[in-house]
Amino acid sequence: MKKKEIMYTIIILLVFIAGGLISYLVFNNNQQKLPKPEITEGIRGSVFGIDKNINEKTIDNYLNRNDSVYRDMRMLIDEGNYENIGGDSYLSGIIKGFEAVPFPLIVNVKGLPEEVGNTYQGTTLFTLTEEGKYIANYIESLDYLEYYFPKDKYIFLMCGGGGYSGMMKEMLINLGWDKNKIYNTGGHWYYSGYNNISIRNNFNEQISYDFWKVTYHDIDFNILHKVN
Repeated sequence: MKKKEIMYTIIILLVFIAGGLISYLVFNNNQQKLPKPEITEGIRGSVFGIDKNINEKTIDNYLNRNDSVYRDMRMLIDEGNYENIGGDSYLSGIIKGFEAVPFPLIVNVKGLPEEVGNTYQGTTLFTLTEEGKYIANYIESLDYLEYYFPKDKYIFLMCGGGGYSGMMKEMLINLGWDKNKIYNTGGHWYYSGYNNISIRNNFNEQISYDFWKVTYHDIDFNILHKVN
């Protein structure tokens, strides 16, 4: 075999080896071991249950995992007046990889700040009773949760300020999900990372929202079957 052919063969082998090594490193970085969910200190922990290790400041380090799902619990437009507490009633931005699953359509919301008022008060998949029990209103209610919050995945939750995502985590754990696989990563209002998708536009002093950029899982209650 000529020297030139040998060199070409060596180069091709090196390219294959390098490609395999890069794929291995990327895959293993993507699957690095996650810290156990741990509630942070202060009001963010005691009231909202936001995670100490994986939150708005660190979530960029945990995106794009194929063993995880990413859920933003906000509505596109919330009926609550979140501007009164420094927030945003519109879903004006979302992190890449997160899909919106509106919490107020899943269960009736309790415990919002007085300044916010009431959020959506319509039909929900579940009813949260005064005794703290979650009652399914539809035959498909639990199937819906298991589809969008699969038990065999790690679940990263977020909303505007951390409230809806904290309530969603509490609900899932109450219904049998593994508490060690669910993270309340906090609120998008406080996110300043590199993976934001901006939904809010200000063109010629006219505000508009590109909701088409959001993977939004609305619920059509008309096709579901009520529990008798």
